[in-house]
Amino acid sequence: MAAWRTERVLAALGVLSVCAAISSGPLAPGEPGGEVEWAEPWDGAVFRPPAALGAVGVARGPEPPPGREHTADLPVLLWWSPGLFPHFPGDSERIECARGACLASRDRRAQAEPRTRALLFYGTDFRAADAPLPRQAHQSWALLHEESPLNNFLLSHGPGIRLFNLTATFSRHSDYPLPLQWLPGAAYLRRAAPPLRERAEWRRRGYAPLLYLQSHCDVPADRDRYVRELMRYIPVDSYGKCLQNRQLPTVRLQDTATATGEDPELLAFLSRYKFHLALENAICHDYMTEKLWRPMHLGAVPVYRGSPSVRDWMPNNHSIILIDDFESPQKLAEFIDFLDKNDEEYIKYLAYKQPGGITNQFLLDSLEHREWGVNDPLLPNYLNGFECFVCDHELARLDAEKAHASSPGDIPVPEPHVAQPSHMNCPVPTPGFGKVEEIPENDSWKEMWLQDYWQGLDQGEALTAMIHNNETQQKKFWDYLHQIFMKRNQNL
Repeated sequence: MAAWRTERVLAALGVLSVCAAISSGPLAPGEPGGEVEWAEPWDGAVFRPPAALGAVGVARGPEPPPGREHTADLPVLLWWSPGLFPHFPGDSERIECARGACLASRDRRAQAEPRTRALLFYGTDFRAADAPLPRQAHQSWALLHEESPLNNFLLSHGPGIRLFNLTATFSRHSDYPLPLQWLPGAAYLRRAAPPLRERAEWRRRGYAPLLYLQSHCDVPADRDRYVRELMRYIPVDSYGKCLQNRQLPTVRLQDTATATGEDPELLAFLSRYKFHLALENAICHDYMTEKLWRPMHLGAVPVYRGSPSVRDWMPNNHSIILIDDFESPQKLAEFIDFLDKNDEEYIKYLAYKQPGGITNQFLLDSLEHREWGVNDPLLPNYLNGFECFVCDHELARLDAEKAHASSPGDIPVPEPHVAQPSHMNCPVPTPGFGKVEEIPENDSWKEMWLQDYWQGLDQGEALTAMIHNNETQQKKFWDYLHQIFMKRNQNL
């Protein structure tokens, strides 16, 4: 995997680990989901990407009992995406999980071994051209993909996702769900908002009511097209590379190498805005990132477009403004202007910050019962958690196979578990504003993302045909590889 992607995942895990260490605590008496007061985890080193995977602080299982150190008979889990191997610095590691032990490895030479029971893939890296073929009949394929589909549209189609047996994605329907990966805990939402008088002063100094901060401008959700139209009806201060009309107040903040998205000085600046445009880079059910949770942490009202199921996860039923609830950007602008001028109505959107204000029991239960933790000595991070989830699945599958072998007439062959489209649940990209047929054919979004989406379907169908030895369809796979080869040569 590319180094920057590895660092992004690890930085997220490291950030959440620190957040949870501070936020976790006993429930406050009489308050649903109560937690100790949130304290900002700024220690200067937290938000720099770690130099090595070991810096995350891997949560390991208990030491094996005497006599169980031997690994020769353990099932092997092979990380086909070696950049995410969570056992730095070695190439293999014995792991102890709920059902027993497995051997985790990143040595691809183990692919054809009978003991290798599962291959673990990072979705952003998975490409048909790099698929480990021929696929071994006794092996499960396990997918970890917590990022948006813009990195790999192959997985947004049935033929692509059904290549895998086990999944850990942002979808609540995946086998090891990660929908709240950017929310450390309920206390993160309860941080006090700045007084309205301070924000009123900010407005008098000429700042807009609405903030937009994006530097990834060409994305499947086509968010800039909508924001550009919205700007016709209400002032928007845009600080990133996308639709930029203002500069951040200091040179240090303008340099992303010195100021990350969680920099305390940057957050203090962003918290002065009453409304934040929070538009995800792709539209998928349950895909919610820091673009949503960070404004809520800061006490701003997110003006949100992203997960169609976002209401299911909100602290109460009156905490965000959904763009798709309004028939036009002009109507949305009128509503934001109304709230901006009416403090009594605006403050209703921050009621979840008060004691007992988080009334969504589904959210509280999901935070309490998720199987992965953040710097919790009793829970793994989601990398190690998914690894043990796969290990336990393979141990159970081995037991079922042995039971069938011992009594084939009474016990059937275990059916393979297969991932479903709901494990990603990302519809076809649509324009941020207007209709597809109204957009010129040479539009960059239309050329890139719609084409990539349907190419993902072609890749999935071709690879499926290759795996199942469908001779009439295999030519499609080789034609696809040839196209990749030709494109690479053109770019040399």
